[in-house]
Amino acid sequence: MDFIYRVDGHHVVTTPHAAGPWNETMQHGSAPSALVTWLAEQMPTASPMQIVRVTIDLLRPVPVAPLTFETEVLREGRKIQLCAIRLLASGVLVVRATVLKIRIEPLALPPEIADPPIDVPPPDQGGLLEPRYASSPFVTGMTVRAVRGGFLKLGPGAIWYRLNRPIVEGAAISQVMRAVVAADFSNGTSAVLSFDDWTFLNADLSVNLSRPPVGDWILLDSESWIGPDGAGVAASKLADVNGYFGRAVQSLVIEKR
Repeated sequence: MDFIYRVDGHHVVTTPHAAGPWNETMQHGSAPSALVTWLAEQMPTASPMQIVRVTIDLLRPVPVAPLTFETEVLREGRKIQLCAIRLLASGVLVVRATVLKIRIEPLALPPEIADPPIDVPPPDQGGLLEPRYASSPFVTGMTVRAVRGGFLKLGPGAIWYRLNRPIVEGAAISQVMRAVVAADFSNGTSAVLSFDDWTFLNADLSVNLSRPPVGDWILLDSESWIGPDGAGVAASKLADVNGYFGRAVQSLVIEKR
């Protein structure tokens, strides 16, 4: 089964490919983040719309186990739709998300309004993710190439991410799903503490987009800040090969191993 989830009605079967690096029984944060994005994309809108924000609260560790989901339209309008998605495991709420969509309306913009071009090398010039960090089941379905710094290397970094494994059985990977999956790696792209001595899990993820990305590769140009009392922030500029198109922010929980 080379996919992460099988969706049947409001029930979700989770495959072992969802597991992250912490424990084989717990999902990588990118997996449920992509799932709620896909679920939001299935919700009809009054007019053609695009996702411009995905905000995810990881309320509890998400098990590699069957899930159920609930969806709700919080605001329906001609210009925007705000929807909520909730994931439950054995009836317990584990993920809560809101997704904002805005009406698609092509505009005749001034010529100087354009995406800032990328200021790092393209993905084909990057180094592959080191085997030590590429062994978790979810990451085996990705290709990761660093062009500045490196995954879990100290300091700001710029890394390209490409999702190869389907998220939902029988469904294409949308461009927004690609962006959300990559965004969840912001803390690992810009580590400021040694992963051997510290953990810096994210409790949430918020992704804002000015447009959907194009192509398979998503760039995170990331940095992190750590406070003195157990909290931190990881933030990324998001780009594709055509330029920067968004931002991602994570709230981090810092703990000594």
